Amino acid sequence: MNLIAQLQDVLGTDQVLISPEAQAHYLEDWRGRYQGRAQAVVLPQSTDDVIQIVQRCGDAGVPIVPQGGNTGLCGGATPDTSGQAVVVAMTKLNRIRSVDAINFSITAEAGATLDQLKVAAESVNRLYPLTLGAGHLSTLGGTLATNAGGLQVLRYGMTRDLCLGLEVVLPDGTLWSKLSPLRKDNTGYDLKQLFIGAEGTLGLITAATMKLMPLPAARALIWLDVADAEQAIQAHALAQTVFAGAQTAAELISPITLSLVRKHLPEAVLPAVAGDWPTGWAFMMEVSAHDAEFLQALLAAWVRACAADRMPAGSLIAADEDQAAIWAIRKGLAESQKREGISIKHDVGLPISCIPQFLSEASAALEARFPGIRIVTFGHVGDGNLHFNLSFADPAQNVALIDQSLAANAVVYEVVSRLGGSIAAEHGIGQLKPAWLAAHAPAGSIALMQQIKTALDPRGLMNPGKVLPG
Repeated sequence: MNLIAQLQDVLGTDQVLISPEAQAHYLEDWRGRYQGRAQAVVLPQSTDDVIQIVQRCGDAGVPIVPQGGNTGLCGGATPDTSGQAVVVAMTKLNRIRSVDAINFSITAEAGATLDQLKVAAESVNRLYPLTLGAGHLSTLGGTLATNAGGLQVLRYGMTRDLCLGLEVVLPDGTLWSKLSPLRKDNTGYDLKQLFIGAEGTLGLITAATMKLMPLPAARALIWLDVADAEQAIQAHALAQTVFAGAQTAAELISPITLSLVRKHLPEAVLPAVAGDWPTGWAFMMEVSAHDAEFLQALLAAWVRACAADRMPAGSLIAADEDQAAIWAIRKGLAESQKREGISIKHDVGLPISCIPQFLSEASAALEARFPGIRIVTFGHVGDGNLHFNLSFADPAQNVALIDQSLAANAVVYEVVSRLGGSIAAEHGIGQLKPAWLAAHAPAGSIALMQQIKTALDPRGLMNPGKVLPG
């Protein structure tokens, strides 16, 4: 039997997609920047299915490209154009295996979406905190593979910080399972950390045990119209002191970014309580607490602190429907850019204190190199993560800019590196940034990563062309 016949025998014919029409959704990344080919797209429904797939592909020497909700922004889940790979789409491996409210943990399969996890957690009065704009599509396995961050890293940490245990199919088809619910386990190497952020290059994550948090009883959003990024950073520093750990999110949005939302997302409506649509920079914070009276006391303290520091206190958004509308604007930023057209995206991490300097220096250097360039900036300033995206409004100019991506990236990453930042804060490396990772990683890092890759995947069949250069 050839490989396709073997996979059909294991999974069933309807779970092995071979026609171009059936495969189309799985072969293009969310941004439309990468288009690949595959000899098959397979849809496993159990961990044993994944084991069988990996073993048979390994026997045939066929590369494997794992894929979750296909919402990545760096091409990490898209195959190359050779047509040799098998894409393993994990969306049908999506069961919630258990929820332990007393232990504050949940065990779920890799294809479960973030929204599924949130609903399961809330059913026992708990919170699964990882929050992304595409939570209805983004999967647990995908967020682990990229160590996704999202909107609430400030309080709850990255995906890596939430993970207690993993189940992984290794490149040789064996299963490593340690779905531990333990917070403390000091028994040798913490092997799960090898696979988190590895983008499927070391094995296929099939399930995970994740932390849950107490479900807040009350939330408030604060929307501030600020003069610039410098004032937003000052407001965030003040908030860190006033709210003392109750601050859940801190988001910066540039004027150009907001203008794209108004242009492309007519359903996005700024609640009247927040005032008119800003023409300058916007800064929004979420604060949550487990007692409504305590939250009100914090908000009162915030108003007093702002008055003392001559800082705008902003509009306090308390009604649930107003909060949802504000978050819809923030979560729609990436979609509005997609509708505007392709852009050169940067997902950079910086010391929070350096964000204004980065914006000033990188913008000036780009304007000098590409006069009239449009810079769309937003991000999670509470954890130093900026999305710094480049384009031209004119389509012809924009095509020319995309052709000069290397030059534009070099300008941005020079400033990032000089300020002690990271070229990839939460989106991963994928096929977009391996060369940049090699250029900016600390000395010896790539060699050490390659040793780990060779030890676990000596034939290089697991998601080839991603993360590591060459």
